[in-house]
Amino acid sequence: MKKQHDFTQGNILKQLIVFSGPIMLANLLQTSYQFIDSLWIGNLLGANALGAVAVSSTIIFTVLSFVIGLNNAALTILSQQKGRDNEEGLKRYLNAFVVLLTLIALTLGITGFIFSNGFLNLLGTPESMMAEANSYLRITFLGILFLFGYNFISTVLRALGDSKTPMNFVIIAVLMNVVLDPVFISVFNWGVEGAALATVVSQGTAFLYGTIYVLYSKLAPFTLPKLPSWYEVKLILNLGIPSGLQMAVISAGSAAIMSVVTTFGAGVVAGFSAAQRLDSLLLLPAHALSTAVGSMAGQNIGVKNWSRVGKIAKYGVLYNLSMMILVGILVVFLAEYGVRLFIREEEAVQFGTLYLQIIALCYPFLGINFVLNGIVRAAGAMYQVLVLNIISFWVLRFPLTALFANMFGEIGIAIGMGSSFLISSAFAFLYFRYGKWRKKELFAQGN
Repeated sequence: MKKQHDFTQGNILKQLIVFSGPIMLANLLQTSYQFIDSLWIGNLLGANALGAVAVSSTIIFTVLSFVIGLNNAALTILSQQKGRDNEEGLKRYLNAFVVLLTLIALTLGITGFIFSNGFLNLLGTPESMMAEANSYLRITFLGILFLFGYNFISTVLRALGDSKTPMNFVIIAVLMNVVLDPVFISVFNWGVEGAALATVVSQGTAFLYGTIYVLYSKLAPFTLPKLPSWYEVKLILNLGIPSGLQMAVISAGSAAIMSVVTTFGAGVVAGFSAAQRLDSLLLLPAHALSTAVGSMAGQNIGVKNWSRVGKIAKYGVLYNLSMMILVGILVVFLAEYGVRLFIREEEAVQFGTLYLQIIALCYPFLGINFVLNGIVRAAGAMYQVLVLNIISFWVLRFPLTALFANMFGEIGIAIGMGSSFLISSAFAFLYFRYGKWRKKELFAQGN
């Protein structure tokens, strides 16, 4: 148990730095996982295969949003039980999550395997990509239990204060994928099916290793599965569903913004797409901080230590500001080099560079959103965070992007997006300061 942290006492800033570091590295490795996958498929199988996988990945991301939603629920419930030092409650909720996630994974896996062709038709998949996309998707759905389990074990350990062990699971999956991708695709000549199998085998190995390691080391009090109580299931779904819907709101909002971008032609679309790829890397520190403060705040919310929760928020925001300001300064000077890693067309490079240089100045405000919403989420106020996300994307980001793009041309896309970051951080702060999330009670007596 030495790897786990009790966040209800000790130096908050030191805990935040030590705990968030491995989460950042794990997120970076996870991002590289997808990047390497695309690299092998694109180079070994060509653009058509890469397109087939990209279409399939849209469906997989939708499924993954539910996984993320349930994992956010797990982080909230388990971190609070850890803070309360309720070993029996921890066991019961771990059991409930295991049973529920297994049933959902099996249901989704079977449904996805049977109806994969129909899902791809709904997305309007080109006929030339259909066969490869269908093969990739069906194999992925067969291995979805590994995807669920692999992410869940990491979430459990982070809720209990251990961020280093989950990083090791990600390292195993990434290294295996790097080796298996070219072997399965090219050496065994399995094509797109080989790429899907490489992912399933990599995640399956990481999941099985993680399960054995956690059970052997007794890092979490897992028990033999049994039917959970209706109270436990209801609480998990009550937190997990709105958390999953948050991802749907984000995904739909991103698609709406892309509809504004596409009106400016191929060069702007290419530049924006390259900038978005870099965005996913540049915002990793803020995402990691959101997870870290969620675990830390959750344990303290469990024992109603509100003064310490306030300090976690303060240090989380300050740490975010220091990192994201540094990232922003680096982006201002290095944006062009980053964009040229993905594209060469001069018009696209110019737009992508200018877009990043403007938006980078607003990264600290987006980071404030992540930190404060992470703490509110740790209290179990999932519907409130869902509303904040709806405001962020549909009341602010999409309308402001469309408005400023109409007023200033393509550069208005960056101005609109950046403005929305600033205003939505004010909404996040106002709700954090004056909202009723502190009154949220997840557990009845004895739960």
